[in-house]
Amino acid sequence: MGSEMARLLEAVDFAARKHKAQRRKDPEGTPYINHPIGVARILAHEAGVTDIVVLQAALLHDTVEDTDTTFSEIEEWFGAEVRRVVEEVTDDKTLPKTERKRLQVERAPLCSRRAKLVKLADKLYNLRDLNRCTPQGWSAERVQEYFRWAVRVVSGLRGTSAALEGALQRLFEQRGVAA
Repeated sequence: MGSEMARLLEAVDFAARKHKAQRRKDPEGTPYINHPIGVARILAHEAGVTDIVVLQAALLHDTVEDTDTTFSEIEEWFGAEVRRVVEEVTDDKTLPKTERKRLQVERAPLCSRRAKLVKLADKLYNLRDLNRCTPQGWSAERVQEYFRWAVRVVSGLRGTSAALEGALQRLFEQRGVAA
């Protein structure tokens, strides 16, 4: 157990260093690191996830997409299993945004269970954040569009975690976008 705790804190530290200059798009400009920590917390606290690979991947899920981190760096520090999950949840930033969003919908059902858990918790965190406040520069319609897109992604992740899917379903129903 001690070594697992150390591995988890290693991932927190790595993510904090990588995301140190970044802020969320909320009006407060929340430090970005709050997001991956929040995603890992949702997995542990609400879905009862104890799999260290899933929790580390949750903490690291945006490092390759949003910082100078490479997949080989993830593997070097955290092993091949963590790398594989991070790879599954990482968008190819060289593609246009509409294409990245389309691929997320298309690939969701093909993901491993571990990657599906991270994706569900990531969507839940982001949607709760959108419910709490509108990001700078976003219209109400853009927020609603994000919810409609999230419904399509989440439908491909069904059967992974009743707790997370139930929480997402409640948010979708509140927004009137229930699948």
